[in-house]
Order: sequence, then structure tokens, then C-alpha cells
Amino acid sequence: MALLEVKNLNKAFGKTAVLKNVSLSLERGKCLAIIGSSGSGKTTLLRCLNYLEAPDEGEIYVNGALLYDAAKQRSYSENDVRSMRMHFGLVFQSFNLFRQYTALQNVTLAPLLAAKADKASKEALDAIRAKGIELLTRVGLENKLENYPHQLSGGQQQRVAIARALALEPSILCFDEPTSALDPELTGEVLKVIRSLREQDTTMIIVTHEIRFARDIADYVIFMDDGAIVEEGPPEQVIDAPKNPRTVRFLERYAEA
Repeated sequence: MALLEVKNLNKAFGKTAVLKNVSLSLERGKCLAIIGSSGSGKTTLLRCLNYLEAPDEGEIYVNGALLYDAAKQRSYSENDVRSMRMHFGLVFQSFNLFRQYTALQNVTLAPLLAAKADKASKEALDAIRAKGIELLTRVGLENKLENYPHQLSGGQQQRVAIARALALEPSILCFDEPTSALDPELTGEVLKVIRSLREQDTTMIIVTHEIRFARDIADYVIFMDDGAIVEEGPPEQVIDAPKNPRTVRFLERYAEA
């Protein structure tokens, strides 16, 4: 059984349809890469999965259980949405760190707020701090715990963002163009961390313009165009031997860039 199933998602902004009948599934421990031109609906799809946007139609299942039904969206409370989001961790392309907090505070903020709301013990709060240190060590930032975002490079900030997304132990980790805001020399350190997560069988969805990286890391690739899934399959099929003319044209433009 798939960990994630998305069925017939549709989303429009005004009269502009940005997602058109999108369906996909993802097995536990696998990596899905989503490629396509700007404006093809990739980011909107991630935002719908993370409930930053509400799909107009469709359903989302996690572990076989119906998590979201667009037909019932008006009945979902803030607590319902908060609970839904716990299944997904999202790493933004622009980091979105809290500038007034250190790296460690950024990573531990959400777990600490949740624990304090539940009136957790001091031992539990100490465990959250220890987990934050462990996560920052995992992404190679054990010496930057008390640094503020302005004291970190773009690559280091993105690694803090990855650690923060992992802090709530999401079922699925989502990346929205994780290297697009980075200089080329900083891109490698972020991709290295994502590779290490892949080696640990972290379930991931990666929206990326790094086609070679997608080919190397993904178990499955989706090419989106004009809000729809145009072609999908293993990377050796979609990237190396595409069948749809729209996929071919996109990859030819990428090769020329």
C-alpha cells in the first residue's frame, strides 16, 4: 500500500486552473522528483499537500486513511489542518527562517510550542533540545547552533531549514526547489544532505530544476506542464527516454540552457 495517494486534485486561482486532475502515489522510503517549467503547477501541488493552499477538488490519503477531502474542506477546523500538516515537512526555496532566532531555536521552535501546549515535562523539553542538536549535527551544522540566520551562508540556512522540517518527524519530506536561491558553489552542500536522507530511506518529494540530480536520486519522476502530469515513470524513462513531445521539448530546452 502506498504511503501517499493523491486523487484528482484540482486547483484554480480565479479563472486560471493551476492543477488539473493531478493523481499520484508514493511508496514509503521512496523519492519522487517533480520537474517542469515555471508555472507548470509544481509548487502549487506541494502547497496543496502541505495545506498552504486548499484544493478545489480531490482527495489525499496517507497510510491508506483519507486525510483530506476537498468536498469537506469547509468543515475542517484549524486543529484539523494543523494535524494534517504534521504528516508533511516542507523545505522552502527561500529558507523562511525566523531571523530573530538562532539555528537551534529555529529547529526546536515548533516542537517546543507543541510540547508546552500539552504541558510537557522539563525532561520532554530537554529531549526536544537534544533532538534539535542531533538534527543540526546530522546536516553538518553542529558548530553553528547559536548562530543567527544572518551569520550563516545560504547553503547553511537551507540546511537549518531541512533540520527544522525533520524536527516534527513528518511522514513525507517535501522540497520546493531547494537550491534555486543558492549560488552554484553552495548548491552541492544542500544536495549532499538530500542524498544522505535518500540513503536513509526518507520518503521525499522534490520539486527541482536540477535534472541530473533528479535522475540520480529519484525512484520516480513526474513531468508537469500547464497544471497536469504529462509523463511519469522511472528516471531512465522520463529523463533519458521521454515519449511525450512536451517532455522532449522541455528536456531539450534544459540541455540548451
